Amino acid sequence: MEYNIYASFEAMALKRGDNTAVIYLGTRYSYRELKNLAERFATGLLGLGVTPGQKVMLYIPNTIQWVVVWLGIQRAGAIVVPITPIYTPHDLAYIANDSGAEAIICADTNFGYVKKVLPDTKLKTVIATRMDDLLPAWKRFFGYLFDVVPKGKIALDKETHSFRDLLNKYPEKLNDLPPLVQDGRAVAEILYTGGTTKFPKGVPFTHDLYLTSMAEQIVVSTPLIAPEKNIIFGNAPLFHILGQTCSLATLFVGGTLMLQPKVNVDATFEGIERFKATAMIGVPTLYRMMLEHDRLDQYDLSSVVYWYSAGDVLPVEVGKRWQEKFGKTIYQGYGATETCGGVTMCPVDIDNPPKSIGRVVPSKRVMLVDTNTLEPVPLGEPGELLVRSDFMVSNYLNKPEETAEAFVRIDDRLWYRTADVVSMDADGNLYFVDRTVDTIKHKGYRVSASEIEAVLQEHHAVVGACVVGVPDEMVGERIKAYVVLKQDVKGITGYELIKWCRKNLVAYKVPQYIEFRDMLPKSKVGKLLRREIRDEEKRRNEG
Repeated sequence: MEYNIYASFEAMALKRGDNTAVIYLGTRYSYRELKNLAERFATGLLGLGVTPGQKVMLYIPNTIQWVVVWLGIQRAGAIVVPITPIYTPHDLAYIANDSGAEAIICADTNFGYVKKVLPDTKLKTVIATRMDDLLPAWKRFFGYLFDVVPKGKIALDKETHSFRDLLNKYPEKLNDLPPLVQDGRAVAEILYTGGTTKFPKGVPFTHDLYLTSMAEQIVVSTPLIAPEKNIIFGNAPLFHILGQTCSLATLFVGGTLMLQPKVNVDATFEGIERFKATAMIGVPTLYRMMLEHDRLDQYDLSSVVYWYSAGDVLPVEVGKRWQEKFGKTIYQGYGATETCGGVTMCPVDIDNPPKSIGRVVPSKRVMLVDTNTLEPVPLGEPGELLVRSDFMVSNYLNKPEETAEAFVRIDDRLWYRTADVVSMDADGNLYFVDRTVDTIKHKGYRVSASEIEAVLQEHHAVVGACVVGVPDEMVGERIKAYVVLKQDVKGITGYELIKWCRKNLVAYKVPQYIEFRDMLPKSKVGKLLRREIRDEEKRRNEG
């Protein structure tokens, strides 16, 4: 196996040549074309002064450009820092400074946010792209004619460059690209994850960790379809580890990746039917949306042999309805950003027990322990899941305290504490039980309760806040905030506080409910007792 991400892709690109690598908005891109575009972009990056080892942010939706840029940054020897395209200037500036990024590739629609944070960051090179930059000319024309392509204004200057112009400066790969460094332990990418802290935490991946994790996760469906014949509709975002190891990874085994800029159920149905997709990656919320869509019966989805769900626990009811509707199983998996994706995945050649999140993948070792003592629990008993692997992440970027809490040594081996409680049966099947930390799972995202509380408490009228997740069949958990106002404040409404959150938080972190309280439960040392609030919500829901 290659010890460099781009070298691994290059080997497959040379082998697959004119076979389709990516399908984006109905247009096919071959492995040869993708390789050429990635190397032209890498040449452009180096021409702008980006150096090997430098951090480059990737701030665009799921598009062909995302794939080209991700591969191009790897080819240039730089480090990719992908983030969600819906981040606000608040999160954008924080991650730019925390990662030390000096360059960013953004969509024209979020260019304004980038310009806003430039004075407060080290970012000095900006490359902006339009959603249709790599589509055929006739598609760009009709997109413009019928005004169906989102547009944003870009002000080009010596620091700001057009993605298309940059590619066109190098119509062919130049011969002076630096040789690839085959160092598997070198950092290739930094993904940011939520959790219990106010700010996202940077998780650095090495080349060998990504390649090992990707290789075992992308081939789980092999008993159903050969990897090189697999056409994967990747509905998980590529900035998320699920999208990277279970969708993007198909480019390393010769398959085809289907992309759309944002989740659209009709477009998903149409794409599966038209291009005969054989696999789909999504979160539980998407599967429920598909089942409840009015036009589901108008499409032929029979080409899909592998339906995969992760990011949250799939409700038993959704899996049962899917089986009854299509006669096929939705296979589950469990993972985290810190473990580079899958820790467990459901095999496709056995009958997995109901509620199972799968069995441990070959590269990972797990241990179930008592949360307080870290002593192993008996088989069948619930315990906090600890994970380790040969190439595991060992720290968060610039976060020594959080690192010390999440990564522990037991018997001289380093383990990652997932903060999730699971159980295991005698056959090695794992089952999700509960979360031990104050993290909310909303639409497949891990949302930090502390981060939302901090934003609420920055409002001039708020003296205290407690945020919890309220169980919801549609989205996993909805976000609810309990707020205490200052005594002398009058006339503040929940709507105003939600509006405040929308200005300072990415959309999926905004609370859906606000409840005002005179006080919040706290321990003797003043620590907020979220569990008491959660228990109260549970009793309320149970009626």
